[in-house]
Amino acid sequence: MNKERFVAFATQKGGVGKSTVTALVANYVHNVMGIDVAVIDCDEPQHSIAGLRDKETALIEKNDSLKAVACEHFRKSGRKGFPIVRSNAVQALDDADSLLSEKGYRPEIVFFDLPGTINNADVVQTISKMDYIFTPIIADRVVMESSIKFATVINEQMISTGKSGIKGIYLVWNMVDGREKTELYKAYDKVCAEFALPILETYLPDSK
Repeated sequence: MNKERFVAFATQKGGVGKSTVTALVANYVHNVMGIDVAVIDCDEPQHSIAGLRDKETALIEKNDSLKAVACEHFRKSGRKGFPIVRSNAVQALDDADSLLSEKGYRPEIVFFDLPGTINNADVVQTISKMDYIFTPIIADRVVMESSIKFATVINEQMISTGKSGIKGIYLVWNMVDGREKTELYKAYDKVCAEFALPILETYLPDSK
């Protein structure tokens, strides 16, 4: 890549797995695909992803068995842990620039775990600087209405107008219950198509 890519996971509704998906994708891209990444955790004040890293680090430091497993993983993969920066939607771009200006580690993809509000000018500015936005959705009427509204505003006011650098926004099914009828998802897919909102073909299954 000639330039780092900014990828955001954003939605207005909580509880749809946004932070979980961000963490899983970042780990997969970094550890399996071998692409250097970083995460800007804007989920203030809880900072779920950064908090999880802190817990994992503390467990490894206290447990010799886990420490051995971690060392073996890093030895075999040749990969180091990627940086996770605590931030917020207003400071996110500045924090990303600071990270990218540091010597040494240079991520090709920077993932942003963003809040979904678009009622703040600073947040809108941050969202507008993303290359791609992914919005996790679940088969729930309230979630779908909120997600469609959020994605439509971004699509119509930022992407279609050319007023941002966003190359695309995509919805992605998360927490898919295999017992639910396929027709339900087809119906929601049809509604999203009417709003010109693409949905990824990949379904992320519900798992506890």
